[in-house]
Amino acid sequence: MKVQVDAARCQGHTLCAMIAPDSFELDDIDGHSSVVDPDVPADQEEKVREAARSCPERAITIS
Repeated sequence: MKVQVDAARCQGHTLCAMIAPDSFELDDIDGHSSVVDPDVPADQEEKVREAARSCPERAITIS
């Protein structure tokens, strides 16, 4: 499973990093999210799916 964050859509709500802190990190300046590693480990897949569902801007894409 792969994950990415659309930087243009992310508004820095921080929900993804709260739900899946091992998969998402927040920028120190604007709080926008980025992916730690696009290849999601199997034990993190459900958390990443939940983070994507929780994103109000729908900025997280899973493939």
